[in-house]
Amino acid sequence: MNLTEIRSFVQSLVEESGRIILAHYLDPNLEVEYKVDETPVTLADREAESLIRKRIEEEFPEHGIIGEEYGSIREDAEYVWLLDPIDGTKSFISGVPLFGTIICLKRAGEPIFGAIHQPVLQQLMLGDNTQTTLNDKPMVIRKPNGLDQATILTTDERDARKRFGVETWVKLTDQTFFSRTWGDCYGYLLLASGKADVMIDPIVNSWDFHAMIPIIRGAGGKITDHKGRNPLHGNSIVTSHPDLHDLIIKSLGN
Repeated sequence: MNLTEIRSFVQSLVEESGRIILAHYLDPNLEVEYKVDETPVTLADREAESLIRKRIEEEFPEHGIIGEEYGSIREDAEYVWLLDPIDGTKSFISGVPLFGTIICLKRAGEPIFGAIHQPVLQQLMLGDNTQTTLNDKPMVIRKPNGLDQATILTTDERDARKRFGVETWVKLTDQTFFSRTWGDCYGYLLLASGKADVMIDPIVNSWDFHAMIPIIRGAGGKITDHKGRNPLHGNSIVTSHPDLHDLIIKSLGN
């Protein structure tokens, strides 16, 4: 299995799952349930993940799968897929089109391929640690002249204030050109396509961010946890241009 085959397979996956998701989008009768952790889940989440899992099982029966909605199988396999069928379910149920599907393929514990698919925006970002594309066009992260020229993104500022402290977070964002909560997978897509400069997620699950590692690295960016360590060993994410990264980590109190 090579990267060309992976790319083609993932493209077909998100095309199919995207049709399922769009069929439920803006449905006034869509029922929303809440899981134990109080995060929302819908029929669209479950149907999309079921489809993706079925296709992986058919094509690669020896591979492992870890999904947000249906748990894990064969976690110790050489190849393991991580799935988040709708990253940004709160946006999805609110009619905000910035949600997306995240797919990651890991080999021997290391993310080798990542995908972000935004079905409403018709954007597909793919990364393999060496190259990242958006709708087949190569992407490169931009280099800001300084923190005062940087656009900083996060998913929920309440999480940032809790994790880093209100004073630390406000001091950091006050130094930037501007900050926005264009978060979830859309924030990483903006960063990797050169439209933003910093993306910070104070609290994340593996299916939320493992795909971002090959995507950000493929676009020339740096990705760590909020202490500057290997992101696979933590539950937070900081991404930016390499020249800006140490300053961001230091500004977060490290």
